[in-house]
Amino acid sequence: MPDLDPVIHAQARLRIVAALATLDVKDQITFPRLQEVLDMTAGNLSAHLRKLEDADYVTVEKTHKGRTPVTYIALTTKGRRAFEDYTAQLRELLGGTA
Repeated sequence: MPDLDPVIHAQARLRIVAALATLDVKDQITFPRLQEVLDMTAGNLSAHLRKLEDADYVTVEKTHKGRTPVTYIALTTKGRRAFEDYTAQLRELLGGTA
């Protein structure tokens, strides 16, 4: 039986990574948009993003648009690969082909 990645396996982090995986490789999403898509509180989303960032699965880029601060979130190559491995392990676990 494969070991599922504990960083991704938490429900909220799985939802975050799955949402980010739908973006093209070089694309980013703003923090408020991701929060809206996932219907998560800012604090909850921030806490889970921190864990994903510590694992090098996401990048969090803080910048300004004019005078307004903007935070962009993106899935890293390592994060995308981890998500692909995770979904393959789930398929294997459920009896499908990996």
